[in-house]
Amino acid sequence: MDITLVVMAAGMGSRFGGLKQAEPITEDGKGILDFSVYDAKKAGFTKAVFIIREDMKEDFLRLVGHRIEKTIPTEYVIQDTSALPAGRTKPFGTGHAILCCRGVVNEPFAIINADDYYGANAFYAMAEHLRNAKPGEYAMTAYEVGKTLSPNGTVSRGVCEVENGYLKKVTETCGIASDATYPAGDKTCALALDTPVSMNLWGLTPDIFDRLSEDFDTFLKSADLQKAEFYIPSVISSAVDRGLATVKVYHNADRWYGITYRADLAKIKEAVKGYIDNGLYNGI
Repeated sequence: MDITLVVMAAGMGSRFGGLKQAEPITEDGKGILDFSVYDAKKAGFTKAVFIIREDMKEDFLRLVGHRIEKTIPTEYVIQDTSALPAGRTKPFGTGHAILCCRGVVNEPFAIINADDYYGANAFYAMAEHLRNAKPGEYAMTAYEVGKTLSPNGTVSRGVCEVENGYLKKVTETCGIASDATYPAGDKTCALALDTPVSMNLWGLTPDIFDRLSEDFDTFLKSADLQKAEFYIPSVISSAVDRGLATVKVYHNADRWYGITYRADLAKIKEAVKGYIDNGLYNGI
């Protein structure tokens, strides 16, 4: 069965500064996406779809796309901005980005962030799940929060409540520091370092597009469109709550790496170099 890797690459990267999706992490100019696509293809994914913005298309193709096209069948989806109100330039969020893939992605698919390194192991369980998934049988890969934090500033994470191997709830938690503490009103709370969190590695079946369309219509009618975001976890949680879907949780004990801040680059360069030296990426 064909399964597709959908890469959300339309983010602004304001805290990083610049097109971080294309930032080289190796001496020969490869970026995180080269390694994510390599890992996904090795696990059995048969196509890559990149969600980008119209204003970044030329740079993205030049710096990333044309290189990856040589390794896997590739398509591009432009995140539509026609519904943005006057004065807003930032897209509506991850849920809207995935909705823009309707008609392009017609098979089970995984979604990832373009600027996150998930590790080779993350894609195998997801690929196996998707090859056997019936409509509404979704999945996610959960990481231990302590292995996802940045020493260079606070981050937001989707804290997961899991029961009998399935997702019950995701709570977006903001301002998490490198020691896993975060503000909650006038208090400081702390997460256990092994708390499972979502890093936007989801496995979905095409029926999600109906859920996305319904919820996006509601969002457009009720949200503050100048500031609100339409997030994919919210749509998935709503489908679970209504009994329209289940989400199998696959726990990954590997360290996750991302580029939230420019200073994060050094750590990921060091990590990927180690993987290369150990032979994990022979032939890439």
